[in-house]
Amino acid sequence: MTLPLLLYRFLVAMLAPWLPRHLHKRAARGKEDPARMMEKLGHSSMVRPDGPLMWLHAASVGESLSVLELVRRILEARPALSILVTTGTITSAQLMAGRLPPGAFHQYAPLDTRGTLHRFLDHWSPDLVAWTESEFWPNTLSALSRRKIPVVLVNGRMSSSSMARWRWMPLTAWLVLRRFRLILVQDGTTARRLRCLGAPRTRLMVTGSLKEGAAPLPYDETALRRLRSTLSGRPVWCAASTHPGEEVAIARAQRVAHRSNPGLILILVPRHPERGAEIADALRVDGYKLAQRSAGDPIAPDTEVYLADTLGELGLWYRLAPVSFVGGSLVPIGGHNPFEPAALGSAIATGPHTESFAEAFARLDEAGGLVRVGSPDDLPEAITALLRTDIAAAHAVR
Repeated sequence: MTLPLLLYRFLVAMLAPWLPRHLHKRAARGKEDPARMMEKLGHSSMVRPDGPLMWLHAASVGESLSVLELVRRILEARPALSILVTTGTITSAQLMAGRLPPGAFHQYAPLDTRGTLHRFLDHWSPDLVAWTESEFWPNTLSALSRRKIPVVLVNGRMSSSSMARWRWMPLTAWLVLRRFRLILVQDGTTARRLRCLGAPRTRLMVTGSLKEGAAPLPYDETALRRLRSTLSGRPVWCAASTHPGEEVAIARAQRVAHRSNPGLILILVPRHPERGAEIADALRVDGYKLAQRSAGDPIAPDTEVYLADTLGELGLWYRLAPVSFVGGSLVPIGGHNPFEPAALGSAIATGPHTESFAEAFARLDEAGGLVRVGSPDDLPEAITALLRTDIAAAHAVR
């Protein structure tokens, strides 16, 4: 046991009695589901199905969407298996509720405390555990090891910033990584970083990103026909999965690009739909003609920005827009999955911050499948160029 792990366990144990109150406060702010927040303390709301069970953990929206195809294929190969999928956010829980196939079901992930984990593992008793990307919870890994439950890391990814933090605790990193029976990573860069931190070479494999092999995003065909009819003849572009600090710059790019593209409309899709009212207020103050989808606003002939502050409709917007800007890249978030718009034939623009999907963006860049902008000031020119039919067609990866 290393000093960082001892300190971590001590702090978690000290905070554990306060966690129920903390969850109630978050629920009051709309950040937890009051009906299900006790799942995070290990109080499961479902009966365990009979037979073998796999626990698959995906922390966020992007990770949970990326495992859907994996879940489908596993159940197709092992129909007697049940799959428990855990996530940590309300948004991801809502998405999983509508998209998990029969044989799979969702619960909120347990917090990394001793009592919570005992309750959770006593109830579910998984036969195999798979974690995605970079979820290394020490107490959970230790509890699984004591119960001799094998753990696999799938779609593993380690950013340069995470690597820098772990390098300060090399022995701790070595102990944590040794808990995994198999480590399947997205790219060679992650493999090299994990080897440097002590991941056993015999357990480490580069398998590519699950997001690359995911099925195209679903959509509502009736809604697509209706929107195409409403927007008939108008040029359209989409800015998807945007974050604070991006929306105002993107709206300004829309206004500049509109000068050379009469009737141009921007479909603005915030990463977190609950920010819709805040974004709408900011853009209206700046004088933008805006329609808000969550409010049921119709798209008028003079609408400049259609704020798509709803959940699970990216497949609709990418099919509607021949040009898409992938958010989280004008600010230092690291970008989001570029394979989603690429799979639906939308030409892609991105900002400079793409380190979370560095290899994916590099491959699309090499294939001529995207345009990079160095700053918000460059975005209007890039969007205007891509909106020309011949250029959009050249940059779309179909």
